[in-house]
Amino acid sequence: MTIQEIKQRTKTSAPHYFSADTLRFFNQKLTDFKVKKLNETEYLIYAPSFWDGRLMGKSMQIFDTITNDLKDASFVDADLLD
Repeated sequence: MTIQEIKQRTKTSAPHYFSADTLRFFNQKLTDFKVKKLNETEYLIYAPSFWDGRLMGKSMQIFDTITNDLKDASFVDADLLD
């Protein structure tokens, strides 16, 4: 599963998450996102998030392949990624 596939599949359920305006606001590019398979139906997506040129943290969501929804991933320890 690629970030491009996830973007396409979430156009209805999360239309603003990958919009040009949202990515620009957080100083992100689609290619910044990494995808990690969690199980047969869920993938963690994450990318660094910046404000005024400084790292704020990571944007993280769980993509559900059954519902095509993005779900909160705040329970994931961002320091363990990468």
